[in-house]
Amino acid sequence: MLRHWEHVGALTTRREGNGYRVYDDNALEQARTVLKLRRVGLSLPEITAAMSPKKSAAQTVVREKIAALESEVLRRQQAITFLQHTVECRHRYLDDCPDCVTFVREA
Repeated sequence: MLRHWEHVGALTTRREGNGYRVYDDNALEQARTVLKLRRVGLSLPEITAAMSPKKSAAQTVVREKIAALESEVLRRQQAITFLQHTVECRHRYLDDCPDCVTFVREA
């Protein structure tokens, strides 16, 4: 995994004279950052961009991810609302219920 991260540019390591990678404190901190960003849903290309030396470039990637996550939260909340309605709906079929039909058309 660490080699892959290095290959895609999300992690930098230095090498010894024999070619072995050296995972110093800086590399370990980078690896921890990559793990944290993966856990919150960033892809490796997004992580590489988010770790850019240019703060504005990094902020752009993070803002875009925030917007995508907020959109996903909204879609999931709508799905929960719809499913809660279907559990309590008095209609046997979704097509018979005006609320269900409206939800399906919005999606």
